[in-house]
Amino acid sequence: MGCQPQIPVTGQRKSVKIFGAVEIYTANFQFHRAGVFNAETYLDFLEQLARRYYPKRTHLIQDNASYHKEATVWSWFKENRRWLEVHPLPAYSPELNAIERIWHHTRVSGTHNRYFVSEEELVGTLHRVFRGIQHHPNQIRGYLRPFC
Repeated sequence: MGCQPQIPVTGQRKSVKIFGAVEIYTANFQFHRAGVFNAETYLDFLEQLARRYYPKRTHLIQDNASYHKEATVWSWFKENRRWLEVHPLPAYSPELNAIERIWHHTRVSGTHNRYFVSEEELVGTLHRVFRGIQHHPNQIRGYLRPFC
């Protein structure tokens, strides 16, 4: 008879902050680690995207996180509107957010039912999963099919 797996826990909830973007047609995935989610760190991520996509016409679909609505972020969008068009998702609609499929894949293939002794071990696992996605986008194409 099978046994329920026992996963040790520390009793503490720790998290790692990761921004992510995925091209729905090519499954190209970009990510950026930050200490916190705020307008400043989001702008760092947007600059990373700009380095990759400018001047290619790009559509950014984003959720309704509070830092997405900050004046500095919208000022950046205004300065970059010649190549970037921003589309906010309806409130409380993770099913319409393609990146949520990537976070699900990350949990299933990297973090689900695992105990991480340290934050460095968790970050290493996340980077392994993310680099795998970047080098082998076919592993996430199926998740993105409903958006194409």
